Parts: sequence; C-alpha cells; structure tokens
Amino acid sequence: MAAGIRFINPETLAKPPSYTHVVEVTAPGRIVYISGQLGTDHEGHVVGDVGDFRAQAVQVFDNLKAALAAVGASFKNVVKVNSYLADIDDMPILREVRAPYLTPDALPASTTLAVSGFARPSALLEIEVVAVLPAKAVKAARKTANAKSKKPARSAKRSKRAKR
Repeated sequence: MAAGIRFINPETLAKPPSYTHVVEVTAPGRIVYISGQLGTDHEGHVVGDVGDFRAQAVQVFDNLKAALAAVGASFKNVVKVNSYLADIDDMPILREVRAPYLTPDALPASTTLAVSGFARPSALLEIEVVAVLPAKAVKAARKTANAKSKKPARSAKRSKRAKR
C-alpha cells in the first residue's frame, strides 16, 4: 500500500465484502484514469462463447492489468473501480474473478451498476478504474515514456533558445 493513501471503512457503515467505502489520497502523486474495458481480445473480438460472463470478466481484468502496466502501475495502485453489468445477478462471478487481482488489505472504493447495454452488443460487462501512483513513479514513468518516444526529449533550456 502506498504512503499517503488510506483505506477506511467507517464503523458507522456496514462492512463491505469486497471493496472499501472510503479511499483517501493525501500524498503527491500521479492519478491515472483507465477507460472502461470490455471482454475483448487484442484483435477486438469479444471472448468466450455467447453469454460467457466469466470469460469476459477474466479478459476485462487482463485488459485492465495491461492498461495499468502501460503506465508502470498494477492493481495495488487502484483506488476506485466502476463496474457495469448487463445482469446484476452476475455480481457473485464478478467478485470471484476480481478477487485475485485486488490487494485484500487495500481494496479500492467500488461501484457496480446494472445497465441496459454497451457499445458492443455482445458485451456483458465493462469496468473502469482509477489508480494513484506515488510521486517517485512520475519520474520513472516519464523516463520510460521519453525512452519509447521517437523524438528525443528537448531540455527546457534548448526549447527557450529555439523560440527566440
């Protein structure tokens, strides 16, 4: 668990089974928003047989894992999860699938809703997350991004001279 992040379940609220009521971020850091992910593979095809919620849920969490890794994050950095389900009765399967991905002593705040449909008609769920990385991760991520960039990063001094 990162410094400056507190996971709180107030005693005045019922203890949740698989999330935290309040997540407080007080330290400097970087906030990362991951768009809603569907159960689609690398080619954009919905995985599993028609109606296979479990297969789609596993793929969603694998997609989220890949998106988090792209910025040097993992599920331990996730502070908020929003889940949208075609059928709310699939929530027990969702909880079962997501449990191994999340950190048990730092469960993120969470919202789950049933919705009438998705951009992909065969999709059964969509999940988006918010992650917070410690401030030291900002420098490392920028260094990695600059190394992957086709253009070398220009120094601030050099940029000022170019504008003159």
